[in-house]
Amino acid sequence: MFWRSVVGKLWFTILFLVCFVLFILTILLLEFFQNYHILEAERHLLQTADKISEVVERYEEDEDLLLSTTDLVKDPASRAVITWGPGRQIAAESSSENLPVINYEWFSNDPDLSTVMEEGMDVKKVADLSAGETGIMVVGTPLREGQGAVFVYQSLDTIEETSEQTTKIIFLGAGIAIVLTTIFAFFLSTRITSPLIKMRESALELAKGRFNTKIPIRTHDEIGELAMAFNRMGRELKFHINALNHEKEQLSGILRSMADGVITVNRQGDVLVSNPPAEQYLEAYEFENQGTDGHVDLPEPLQELLQRVIIEEQELMTEATLQGRSWVILMTPLYDRQKIRGAVAVLRDMTDERRLDKLRKDFIANVSHELRTPISMLQGYSEAIVDDIAESKEEKNELAQIIHDESLRIGRLVNELLDLARMEAGHIQLSMEALDMESYMHKIIRKFQGVANDKGVILHSAIDPEVETASFDPDRIEQVFTNLIDNAIRHTETGGEVMIRVEAGTGGWVGSVSDSGLGIPEEDLPFVFERFYKADKSRKRENMNYKKGTGLGLAITKNIVEAHEGSISVHSRLKEGTTFTFKIPYHQ
Repeated sequence: MFWRSVVGKLWFTILFLVCFVLFILTILLLEFFQNYHILEAERHLLQTADKISEVVERYEEDEDLLLSTTDLVKDPASRAVITWGPGRQIAAESSSENLPVINYEWFSNDPDLSTVMEEGMDVKKVADLSAGETGIMVVGTPLREGQGAVFVYQSLDTIEETSEQTTKIIFLGAGIAIVLTTIFAFFLSTRITSPLIKMRESALELAKGRFNTKIPIRTHDEIGELAMAFNRMGRELKFHINALNHEKEQLSGILRSMADGVITVNRQGDVLVSNPPAEQYLEAYEFENQGTDGHVDLPEPLQELLQRVIIEEQELMTEATLQGRSWVILMTPLYDRQKIRGAVAVLRDMTDERRLDKLRKDFIANVSHELRTPISMLQGYSEAIVDDIAESKEEKNELAQIIHDESLRIGRLVNELLDLARMEAGHIQLSMEALDMESYMHKIIRKFQGVANDKGVILHSAIDPEVETASFDPDRIEQVFTNLIDNAIRHTETGGEVMIRVEAGTGGWVGSVSDSGLGIPEEDLPFVFERFYKADKSRKRENMNYKKGTGLGLAITKNIVEAHEGSISVHSRLKEGTTFTFKIPYHQ
């Protein structure tokens, strides 16, 4: 609104001050001019009375000459009365019709006017006439030797008309002054508020983040200095905002590149800042707790640790297990002066470290366990032959066959260890060939059809017709399918099913082997592709007709897939089955 703007306020203030000053000045001027006109009228009438008194002294005997001379001396709007006493007076005519002739009795009855004849003094008086609507101004001067007096009077209408004309002139001047003041006020306020409007617009631009906005400096007064200070403030803001953004981007880059998860929370437990590893932890917690609203609350281990940190006001550490992964959480309080305003938690995934520790502990035991049984059997059966315990040739041949099988088992274990070591060292060599996928897969499935029938497992297959040909190392990929299908059949109970699929994917073909077996516990899923993994009870063989495995098949499978620049994953639920899925990109 106009009245709320600076222009309106300045205009109203200046106009109010000018009107107030003009009002006081008008009152004073009107009073001054009214008194001035009265005094001037009195002075003029008194001069006229003095002149008439001189004429009376000169032409006292000739009344006609006296009246004519008096008419010439006085103002036409006034009337003169010359009196020598109760019986003799002369009145000069007046052009004013409202001015009556006053007789001697009226003058003599007035105590102020009678002093002219009694004491010989000049008098002045404003009096009212009962016959007229307005008053009169009367002056009187005595004749010489107290022989009479000359009274000159006129109507106050003349003075009032003069005052009205003066009042009109004063009000006209006041109106002109108000108009000029309004123009001046708008001009002045515009000159003052125009830079302020520019500053307001620039401030809004700064609020939008446009720090290059500058205010033109047209004056060198306080407003110009304010504009200079505003421009300097904009430059400083731009510098500091850029510095803050740089630090923010640097901090964000550091957080994103950290292998450890970082979560910053306030006292209420609201997540303020988190990096990708921490978000993975939160998403895993949300998935495990069946969250469906999309809102990630602070996990319970972190909530408990936060409350302890707030109460104890010190750095605390705890461990948590989530989705089969081990996390070490270190939480440090954040202070706002003397008060704790929140905390920052560092989450370190210790799964690989724990896995490596477990591998280091289990490797020698596993190798020793795998070698101890065949070596013991070799030693025992060889001693039986040396000691002639086996007497017949058939018994000796049977013992020799056992020794041969166990030696093959030792050789197979050593070869697989050597193959795995070469693969992990990057020395694997692939012989890439373009093969017809359908015939290739049918050959592999036929190889396991007899084994599946003996176990009572139904073997299914589904080959996507879109995958006609693919380029890969046939021997290595056959080894992958062999390990996965053999494990699936071996760990599926009688009457169960094994499904083999080959499908077209984005950028490559996808192979999968699913079974309806007992499944793998969640805590063992991160370790299925490690060496000698076969310790879980749900994955032990109960049918001893199959050859004993070495526990290296899945580790070799993973290395073969990765050598083809592919990826492999496993999904499993207890008593529902397991699915191994790997993807091999299309090689030109």
